[in-house]
Amino acid sequence: MDVQKTLEGFNQGLGKLTRELPRVMKGFRDLHEATISDGALSAKQKELIAVGIGVAIRCHYCIAVHVAKALELGATREEIVEAISVAILMGGGPAAAYATEALQVLDSLTGKS
Repeated sequence: MDVQKTLEGFNQGLGKLTRELPRVMKGFRDLHEATISDGALSAKQKELIAVGIGVAIRCHYCIAVHVAKALELGATREEIVEAISVAILMGGGPAAAYATEALQVLDSLTGKS
């Protein structure tokens, strides 16, 4: 899995959406910023939640983006793996299948193979 290529593809897609739907995407961007910023939960904790949700809903781009952002915000491998485990609890077998993808992303971004 080429995680950097996945992240680049996602960002290119967002750029296209922004050009096609500027008002919608501005609203989404504002929602994202308001939601993910520090509050009662830290931004890192919220990104860990997003990792788990990405796995549970089986979203390739969500997994790559939120694992990368969680790492950027200082999440440890153990924290990310634990978030993945909650996704498996809530999502069952299909989430377990996507958990393997999340681990591949994590390994790729941290240089572990």
